[in-house]
Amino acid sequence: MTNKLDFSARDSQTGVAPLFVERWSPRAFEKVAIEGDVLKRIFDAARWSPSCFNAQPWRFYTSTENSFAEFLDLLVEGNQGWAKDTSVIGFLVAEKNFEHNGKPNAFAQFDSGAAWMGMTLQARMEGLYTHGMGGIHADKAADYLGIDTDTQEVIMGFTIGKLAQLTQEQAQVEVPNERKALDQIWFERES
Repeated sequence: MTNKLDFSARDSQTGVAPLFVERWSPRAFEKVAIEGDVLKRIFDAARWSPSCFNAQPWRFYTSTENSFAEFLDLLVEGNQGWAKDTSVIGFLVAEKNFEHNGKPNAFAQFDSGAAWMGMTLQARMEGLYTHGMGGIHADKAADYLGIDTDTQEVIMGFTIGKLAQLTQEQAQVEVPNERKALDQIWFERES
């Protein structure tokens, strides 16, 4: 068993904080209880994310010990196999319209993504890992959570948990992946 993670394939520029480089979405978790104060800090970090008109359109719904099985059932089968060992399963929901004028918020998903990153980085600071998922049954999740799909949208599912001690076999598969080179995502234009 090992948990020595190799982030060497991630060639960050000098000075990038390890918090960013070592953010990773594993699929090998150890089911442990996460203290309520830790979860509060994780979601409080999301609360401070920037948003258009300060609308803060994100809403996080998370499982408890009692509702975990129902949340697990809202994931596609491929994600259920590994997510069953996480501590928390959740869904990120976005308010589609601005509260101040009722008009559509074209940036709701973008802003909710910023909140997701905030909670993910706080989870890492707490010694935990997150894994975002598109493989969910969004309609079933909306129904289960009582979401009004005219005004809200289930964007994604996620897990929060402690990285499991990896077997040699898992360590071959569960490795931090590479990132595109900086010159593939950043383009300076002189004029």
